[in-house]
Amino acid sequence: MRKRRLITGNEACGEAAIKAGCRFYAGYPITPQNELPAFMSTRMDEINGVFIQAESELAAINMVFGASVAGARAMTSSSSPGISLKQEGISYLAACELPAVIINVMRGGPGLGNIAPAQSDYFQATKGGGHGDYNMITLAPSCCQEMYELTYESFDLADKYRNPVMILSDGMTGQMMEPVRMGNRKSKTKNRNVKPWALTGAKNREPNIIRSLFLKEGMLEKLNERLQKKFKLMEKNEVRFSEYGTNKADFILVSYGVMSRIVRSCVDKLRKKGINVGLFRPISLWPFPYDALKALKKKKTKFLVVEMSAGQMVEDARLAIQDDRRVMFYGRAGGGVPTESAIMDIVNKNI
Repeated sequence: MRKRRLITGNEACGEAAIKAGCRFYAGYPITPQNELPAFMSTRMDEINGVFIQAESELAAINMVFGASVAGARAMTSSSSPGISLKQEGISYLAACELPAVIINVMRGGPGLGNIAPAQSDYFQATKGGGHGDYNMITLAPSCCQEMYELTYESFDLADKYRNPVMILSDGMTGQMMEPVRMGNRKSKTKNRNVKPWALTGAKNREPNIIRSLFLKEGMLEKLNERLQKKFKLMEKNEVRFSEYGTNKADFILVSYGVMSRIVRSCVDKLRKKGINVGLFRPISLWPFPYDALKALKKKKTKFLVVEMSAGQMVEDARLAIQDDRRVMFYGRAGGGVPTESAIMDIVNKNI
């Protein structure tokens, strides 16, 4: 049995990365993710890994690019405005088909905003925050245990598809402390250190070439065609979600990440009052579980999307349900957290 340890979500993320074989981390301080680079600065030294506090977020993502191109499992982390600065590098990683893990511990925005938890980077993460046609698997943990499990899995997914993967966390999940079961999990990637495409020297073999600049007519289009085929495979194979009390529910609440925990508490309280309500929680924000959510649309079912934002995931929910009249929204932006009482009032008024 794996031992339990009381730890923050940020630290659980760092420990999972190390257990998954991450041996290179580059980052830059910004609240509320600072526990993660602080943790990595100590742990990487203990395992003979590489920790670099870069001079900027731009430098950090490009250092991850260099480590990944050499075959290392590499990670960076930041919070919302810092992730914005990394977008060009993320696009380069996707174009060069390089695996990497990026952690976003979201804070309130726009601009410098504040250091409160938020979910307002959903569009940036799921719709391609950088330039060009690319996607990356985006996973949303709701607790410290999932910070550990999903971070570990993200390294396997990054290697499987040779593509960056993002963990979309928030200031509440990152800084709260919970008991987490840790240990060495079985990797889904066989021989994860064997990467024949990496730039490790060309002794006794032809040189590898990894680049994202294609000036010859038609070459860049061929790259995009190959990438789109890969993204279609992700959409087919990597959809993740959970349901709670959705069977025959008349009213379904839709939420992700730490917000879903508040919503689940609402579901329990409403069901005790005889209201047939359930929770649908996307875990993969990209690819979004469109078909699974659509399958819950019965003749009179209503939906309420709850987010710590002005409304972003709600657009994907409406695409899934294909009936905007049934999909309501309640959210708070700028670090505001929707309350149980406000959520239950909306359900009671619309049931």
